[in-house]
Amino acid sequence: MPIFQSIPELYKSRVLELNASDDRGINVVRTKIKDFAAVAVGSGHRQGGYPCPPYKIIILDEADSMTEDAQNALRRTMETYSKVTRFFFICNYISRIIEPLASRCAKFRFKPLSEEIMSSRILHICKEEELNLDSEALSTLSSISQGDLRRAITYLQGAARLFGSIISSKDLISVSGVVPQHVVQALFAACKSGDFDSANKEVNNVIAEGYPVSQMLYQLFDVVVEADISDEQKARICKRLAEADKCLVDGADEYLQLLDVASNAMRALCNMPEEFPHES
Repeated sequence: MPIFQSIPELYKSRVLELNASDDRGINVVRTKIKDFAAVAVGSGHRQGGYPCPPYKIIILDEADSMTEDAQNALRRTMETYSKVTRFFFICNYISRIIEPLASRCAKFRFKPLSEEIMSSRILHICKEEELNLDSEALSTLSSISQGDLRRAITYLQGAARLFGSIISSKDLISVSGVVPQHVVQALFAACKSGDFDSANKEVNNVIAEGYPVSQMLYQLFDVVVEADISDEQKARICKRLAEADKCLVDGADEYLQLLDVASNAMRALCNMPEEFPHES
């Protein structure tokens, strides 16, 4: 890539970058991508005599948003023009890339950034933008962004627009959509008490406050993993959390799913059977 970037005319003729979440239909594959991939290139030389690779590069960002038909069409394009074109797929969920396409690629997985790296870059941005971020707010930002620097910058930008140059931990939580920890702990404590009415009240509070239930499940998972309970209890609760998360992705009702998680967690924490016996 540095080779192409050093010579602008080569970059324009040899690199095609598309955001697949926007350009994701089969027509884009059949026209724009196929036409670009089909053109042969020579082995040019950059300044200094360094050889330029005899192929082009197509970069598809958010490739997991492409339709299945488009991915199947792209597979044929890759096979046909593999000698003159290289493909880069950038995605969040490799499971959404069809197997024939994924099997033709070398996979590189990138871990979330460490808190040290995140903090260093955020402090640099705060210095350049003249923002005041104390140590607690910095730690909160690293935590809620989960190692995603782009997400951290988005939260920081939103907080700066709403609250000015002095940003607190509370400000960052309010713009991020993260559920306050005391709300998560209150629901877990209600489940642990064995009182269904109390758990139902906490579930209603979460829904009434407008907190995203998917985020609630994510944070509840962390609480369960760190809780002083048996491995069997953790397994039962985490299994139901995963099932509820899948149901939410499929469009299920948030209140019913969270209430079901709470009731299942209560049964696990109080050592009740997973299913109540039915009377014949």
